[in-house]
Amino acid sequence: MSRQAARVDTLFLHEGKNAYQVVANRGGERLFHGRLEIKETNAGPRPARLRVIDGSNEELRSPDEFVDIARRASRIRISEQTSKHGREELQELFDGYQLEAKVVRTCRFCASDGRYSPITSETAIETENESICPECARVELDRQLAYHGKISGSAQERLEALLLEVQDLERITNLLKGQLDPELTKFDEISPTVEDVDPVPVDSLSLHPGLQHKLEDRFETLLPVQSLAVKNGSLDGQDQLVVSATATGKTLVGELAGINRVLNNKGKLLFLVPLVALANQKYHDFQEEYGDLVDVTLRVGASRINDSGERFDPGADVIVGTYEGVDHALRTGRDIGEVGTVVIDEVHTLGEGERGHRLDGLISRLKHVCRQQAGDTQWIYLSATVGNPERLAGALRATLIEFEERPVPIERHVTFVDGREKIHIENKLVRRAFDTKSSKGYRGQTIIFTNSRRRCHEISRQLEYASAPYHAGLDNKRRNRVERQFADQELAAVVTTAALAAGVDFPASQVIFDSLAMGIEWLSVQEFSQMLGRAGRPDYHDNGTVYLLVEPEGSYHGSQEMTEDEVAFKLLKGEMEPVQTGYDEEAAISETLANVTVGGAHAKQLNDAMVGEVPTKFALGKLLEYEFIDGLEPTPLGRAITTHFLSPSDAFALLDGIRKGKSPYELVALMDQRDDRE
Repeated sequence: MSRQAARVDTLFLHEGKNAYQVVANRGGERLFHGRLEIKETNAGPRPARLRVIDGSNEELRSPDEFVDIARRASRIRISEQTSKHGREELQELFDGYQLEAKVVRTCRFCASDGRYSPITSETAIETENESICPECARVELDRQLAYHGKISGSAQERLEALLLEVQDLERITNLLKGQLDPELTKFDEISPTVEDVDPVPVDSLSLHPGLQHKLEDRFETLLPVQSLAVKNGSLDGQDQLVVSATATGKTLVGELAGINRVLNNKGKLLFLVPLVALANQKYHDFQEEYGDLVDVTLRVGASRINDSGERFDPGADVIVGTYEGVDHALRTGRDIGEVGTVVIDEVHTLGEGERGHRLDGLISRLKHVCRQQAGDTQWIYLSATVGNPERLAGALRATLIEFEERPVPIERHVTFVDGREKIHIENKLVRRAFDTKSSKGYRGQTIIFTNSRRRCHEISRQLEYASAPYHAGLDNKRRNRVERQFADQELAAVVTTAALAAGVDFPASQVIFDSLAMGIEWLSVQEFSQMLGRAGRPDYHDNGTVYLLVEPEGSYHGSQEMTEDEVAFKLLKGEMEPVQTGYDEEAAISETLANVTVGGAHAKQLNDAMVGEVPTKFALGKLLEYEFIDGLEPTPLGRAITTHFLSPSDAFALLDGIRKGKSPYELVALMDQRDDRE
């Protein structure tokens, strides 16, 4: 030990139970660890016993060795946690040898374990009325995380970063217990952005007199995205892809272009959306706003019932419908009349699995039908979330109108919570929002997104303030009642699945993600952005708030490889994916069959006109092999398959069930499994 004591950087002492811990360091390495007992002499305190600790063994050494080490130390430090009596005793001991010792703030955990770890106000982490070093705080946090269950690397990094930022271990561990400390749950804030666009005065538009008068009664000038669209030819028949955040007014771009062309005898308007709930709302919006100028009808698909009591009128001026509803009309040869304008809302659906290739096929088929009419149809595509707008606009042969303004800031919060505690947290958040009024005089209202219809009802039943479930399984009358109650501020919250994400107009100030899955699939960045964009409306709220209630290690189906905490940070940090329509074998066969049914000999041209690349030769070969087509005409079997939007595997499963004598109810149950994301 004498050789090691030749140079010592720091000699550190910390009061233990019956002795002082002694640590000697050199170059960041511990050279010596022992326990020192002190005796009182006529000359003052002096070393009495020195024990060197080596693992579980202790070796008694001469007290003079301690004095020798102290004399060779560059600095001597005493822990601040040592009692006042102990500090005075040690100071007097070192004074007796004419050695200087200073009291320093150190980590008690380290000191008790024989490590010298000085801390400062910048590095100290508070816990249980004392300060510890960052490393010991991380160890303690890891222990807490292990108690609450495993957590992903991204989530742990987030918590460790917060720990170093706020320097309070208890506040961080409280996050794991569902406490809503807004300073800690806040992940970031999406700042409001404003683009400088000269507004177009409404009285300068030269619309049809009926529409012009109606618009002048509502507005003096157009909103920025509307002004950009008008300046780039939306009222002159120009095809456009309009990309702008939720609540910036892009829907009116399609409405003005389409209604104006209807009133000027340039063909009817088709306004198409992905979901029945959206179609129902847009149908009622059009009736209320334009019903005195045009006839409006609703087309939501052969398998749906229009419970408004009115039949679909193909001769109406405006057809509001779902993609599937209008596609079914095309596949069955229904005459929809001369189309002047087609508005495709939520066009980013092109990138969404099965819905994507169906929309891609619908656009191609509808363009073919419009060309057959020899009309000059205008196409307007709308979306709030597109990762590759220039490329998509090129594929759609449309002028890009991109407006990036966000009217109000959105705070995004993350908290970790046991799945059983989620409803309790949601209840607190809903109450807090509804008990607060904005500067515009509106209460805060909440949309809660979850992954199933059953869960919608479960959450709604347990919220203390008035709320309602809202999803595609409810009838039209009930959905309308919920929409009215929310608009009148009679409801503090709605609890919904994906039906709301695509744009049903609820003016909410807060969005809560009870789940980051829809059905059995994790959300995409597009879907997540669309949903959180529902928080905060400029005419109602000062800001929007988004909460992700994340269950560590949580998942909703065995097929999900990632856990909810991993997905949370992927979504929060993720960039918008490009909208791309992919085709596997079944998708290629299904869309080619639909194109043969609608286009006959033009099927290849329809395939070639689609955004995604379809292997036409392969698909036609399979259709012939399966006897779904005869030449370039569908067989009766092929026509039945495409009329009911069946994939080849669905068709074969049904045929197999029929041959095995399964009941109609069993066959319906088999097909019902296809629609688990709505």
